[in-house]
Amino acid sequence: MPKEFIVAIELGSSKMTGIAGKKNLDGSIQVLAVVKEESSSFIRKGYVYNIDKTAQCLTSIVSKLEKQLRTSITQVYVGVGGQSIRSIRNVITKELPSDTVVTQDMVIELMDNNRNMKYPDQEILDAAVQEYKVDSQYQLDPVGIQCSHIEGNFLNILQRKTFYKNLNLCFEAAGINVAEMYLAPLALADSVLTETEKRSGCVLVDLGADTTTVSVYFKNVLRHLAVIPLGGNNITKDIASLQMEEQDAEKMKQKYATAFTDNNEIDNNLKYSIDPERQVESRKFVEIVEGRLEEIIANVWCQVPEEYYDKLLGGIVLTGGGSNMKDIEKAFTNYTHIDKIRTSKFVTQTIVSNLPEINVKDGQMNTVLGLLAKGEINCAGQEVDPNGDLFATKQPVVDPLADRKARTATETPAGVVRTAEEIRRAEEEARQKREEEERIAREKAEEEARIEAERRKENSFWHKAFKGLKKFGEDIIKEED
Repeated sequence: MPKEFIVAIELGSSKMTGIAGKKNLDGSIQVLAVVKEESSSFIRKGYVYNIDKTAQCLTSIVSKLEKQLRTSITQVYVGVGGQSIRSIRNVITKELPSDTVVTQDMVIELMDNNRNMKYPDQEILDAAVQEYKVDSQYQLDPVGIQCSHIEGNFLNILQRKTFYKNLNLCFEAAGINVAEMYLAPLALADSVLTETEKRSGCVLVDLGADTTTVSVYFKNVLRHLAVIPLGGNNITKDIASLQMEEQDAEKMKQKYATAFTDNNEIDNNLKYSIDPERQVESRKFVEIVEGRLEEIIANVWCQVPEEYYDKLLGGIVLTGGGSNMKDIEKAFTNYTHIDKIRTSKFVTQTIVSNLPEINVKDGQMNTVLGLLAKGEINCAGQEVDPNGDLFATKQPVVDPLADRKARTATETPAGVVRTAEEIRRAEEEARQKREEEERIAREKAEEEARIEAERRKENSFWHKAFKGLKKFGEDIIKEED
């Protein structure tokens, strides 16, 4: 029986993670294999800046997964994130004749016009519909409502074109087919937030190594998305300023760092050991850690639009590796004055696995597990010979778009990012469709011109005179007969 499993890859700033899992009939996900590779030397703040090294790392991850699974991998799901991701609001309006009934085509036109917006050096990855304003009323679905003015309110999620291009080039260089690209922050949100939190209003904060991602939800709609170029590594580097190696600073952070310490609880006589010969005063260490962490929290809170300050009934949800710091929830409460704060150490889906990377449940695997949960297409190919038979049948190349037409921007599901190849095919299909419509219109115009010319000919003076003479001659012949 052929194997079936899904493969997802997350390109993180500190580690690149590949995961393979199988969806069971009861809705649970069985994780079959996990591979991690160091990525800090070629990915910074979620941005691929060395295509060759990233491609080599991708190839290594896929090869190691194939070895564990003893099955070739035909395609993978990919998470898109990083520092350049940001959201921007946009409004598209359309004036209509009085009492016009809004149709689905009108809504699609608004969506298309929004997607066709041009931003300097930016690529629109996704467009989240906020609501539609029908005359003076706001509606989530305006179809069937009478109005004379309609406007669509959208949240466009952007990324620098160079970043988007580099990401696609990495997979092309590695020869790895992409089944689908998905916005990593949205996949994460769908896996760690409850429906109640999304509906009542909440802020999801993913505390990573180099970046911190902030997602604001209200009434089940993404209202704001931003990636801050600050993370746990900034705290490590600040500790390293005490004249130590970063690897030693990381160990000290893991062992001693606390997100919040009451001033009265700090022991001025206590010292933390850097190495057998050196020590640092605990107060100085606390000030360094809390100073940088407060900067991160301040930047997170600045990203929350003011109009949602009093609408966050779902509170703040923390996740990611940085959320493991002791008293992190208390630090956020002290700064934001939001009492309802929880830390999500694991996804809401039922995960079955005996792998320690999964069962540690420290929040670091939440995004890649969220990507795995989004997968629907089988990524398994032929079984691989464990002895590495060079003469084994070569795995046929799989085209991820073979079973579906290239989707337009408005046909693409929410959160899904079209690959460069899908965009190219969609543009080619649109070009062919446009040329066909132009050909039909041209032929129709030519036919109408021919009919009009004949009509004019029929109505011309000489044509009428000729017809009259012809009829006169025919009448004379009939009389002679």
